[in-house]
Amino acid sequence: MLNLRMKSGRIAALAAFVLLSSTALGGLVHAKELTVGLTSDAVNLDPQAGEELSSNILFYHIYDPLVRRNADLSFGPGLAESWELKDDTTWVFKLRHGVKFHNGEELKASDVVFTLDRLKKSLMANLGANIASFTAVDDYTVEIKTPKPYAVLPNDLAAVLILSEKYAKEVGDEQLDLKPVGTGPYKLVEWIKEDHITLAANADYFAGAPKIEEVTFRPITNGATRTAALLTGEVDVIQDLNVRDVDRVKADDRYKVMTKPSLLNVVVSIDHREKSPTIALDKNPIMDRRVREAMVRAIDVNAINKIIMNGLSTPSEQYVPASHTGYVDGASFRDMYPFDLEKAAALMAEAGYADGFTVTLDTTNNRYVNDQQIAQALASMLGKIKIDLKLNLMPKSNFFGYIRVPSDKSSMIMSGWDVPSGDGGSMYSVMFYSRDKKEGYGQVNRGSYSNPKVDELIDKADATSKLEERDGYLQEVTKILMEDIPMIPIHYEQDLYAAKTNVEMTPRADKFLWAYEIDVKE
Repeated sequence: MLNLRMKSGRIAALAAFVLLSSTALGGLVHAKELTVGLTSDAVNLDPQAGEELSSNILFYHIYDPLVRRNADLSFGPGLAESWELKDDTTWVFKLRHGVKFHNGEELKASDVVFTLDRLKKSLMANLGANIASFTAVDDYTVEIKTPKPYAVLPNDLAAVLILSEKYAKEVGDEQLDLKPVGTGPYKLVEWIKEDHITLAANADYFAGAPKIEEVTFRPITNGATRTAALLTGEVDVIQDLNVRDVDRVKADDRYKVMTKPSLLNVVVSIDHREKSPTIALDKNPIMDRRVREAMVRAIDVNAINKIIMNGLSTPSEQYVPASHTGYVDGASFRDMYPFDLEKAAALMAEAGYADGFTVTLDTTNNRYVNDQQIAQALASMLGKIKIDLKLNLMPKSNFFGYIRVPSDKSSMIMSGWDVPSGDGGSMYSVMFYSRDKKEGYGQVNRGSYSNPKVDELIDKADATSKLEERDGYLQEVTKILMEDIPMIPIHYEQDLYAAKTNVEMTPRADKFLWAYEIDVKE
């Protein structure tokens, strides 16, 4: 049975969710509860303090954006009930009336203006890089101007979660992170770090009260332990089912396995600076394109898929998936640079590094599916062309601070990147645009890659109101990147979930596990 019990010690806390019906049931109806096993705890609950999947999942329970990204990656009304392009650079957003923050304050245009102003000064400033100004026209109308025509502003705003100006100013940044207040479908009840986060339904949610009245997220970093927690009834749903446990769970009719092709591209960022922190040579060998190509050819992504991922990953063809703007039909990394150790060794020798070199790879051991095993495989594969890859493994809680740009610690980083906006430009502008050249751009350019032509094409893409033109410019960027190899793509994960059979849910394309879209059968 699903976790649908009432616990006597918490009756008072759940009183708002108890329904009495003397006519239909003649007694107490149990509140619906759900316990979810996540791969890790949230890093923070301030939606402008950084971006990471577990944190994002919690953000969207507590907060709302102006524009909502739907489960299929389409966009629709959120806190804004409508919007229009007034002229080439002026957008007007009409807010819903009567939306309340969890503290009872009504949402106003001034809250949106406050949020955008704070965004510009935050770690998420890239989301506001194409916003020139914002004005509260009246309590329910916000006007946003872009410096040039910019076709995908609503897409960007789907990732901007609206804060309460009054509450944020009253409590300050630290308390906002620990005790967030938003307009979302759930309110924070308790956060015991590295143990659980409990949320209670917002009965006054503008889109209707959630069916699940209390949801608890438990961080369970070990895949086998997550599976065990499901099978013993400790949790009702788990994220990232261990690929080795798929058949085991499928064989038990009390549970079900759900899959969804992932948008998350596991990639290896590589340093393009002349002096690299973990390479003890006068000049960084990775600056030589031949070395980068040799590294790509030495990595057998099909073996990683078969042996480590149990066939449940898809080797990356490009930096963005086929559904996104910027994707080039018919182009594939795997066709351009097939696995070929002999060719890889020849390229190393041609570049003057026949004897190889030593470099450190920074990566997580609890964030991506089998991340530690993938890193170990990369070390073994690159070792065959005499690149001695030292592994610096660390938990996610340390990793994102360690690699944050600007950093002088890393030469190679294995991480993941997804583009839920469906627009390749949102990735290219932060990961491949030259650092420190344009405000809000290059903020996650961990390899310090710089190509003036790439910058120029991204600028052109960001200055057109026509999506077809934008796509054309971004495809040109993709072609350059595939030739330059500023980063090594490995594979797209397959999103794997397991749940008790009475849990009704459909995996989202963006991997957000949103309790508002889940129900349970009695």
